[in-house]
Amino acid sequence: MVTDRIGDFIIRLQNAAMIGKREVSAPYSTHLFTIAKKLRELGFLDKVEMKTKEDEVKKEFVVTLSCDESGAPKLHGVKRISKPGRRLYAPHDSIHKVKGGSGSRIISSSAGIISDAEARKTKVGGEELFEIW
Repeated sequence: MVTDRIGDFIIRLQNAAMIGKREVSAPYSTHLFTIAKKLRELGFLDKVEMKTKEDEVKKEFVVTLSCDESGAPKLHGVKRISKPGRRLYAPHDSIHKVKGGSGSRIISSSAGIISDAEARKTKVGGEELFEIW
């Protein structure tokens, strides 16, 4: 049993990008599905869709990694910030750019799952989940 679902999901994405795999499946949870949709908005993922099989009990969703014009994945790395044993929260004014603006920090706030740019724009802080670049 996985205790850190977010950590497991982002490592699945990173491993798939490293070996050149385009599609990644993950166990469904509303929180993970919302994070995947935010990553699609940021351009790291192409598609996020539910996997529908009537005979299976466990729900899953499938994401497709986004690639640039040369065929290399746009995702180069991830870093988990807030962990189950140590939650890290930040106000909007201390959230900085990731990799000079080429990456993004995903934050769980009262406004939902937002990126670092949205947090600075709307002046909303929250739990810093992970960085992706």
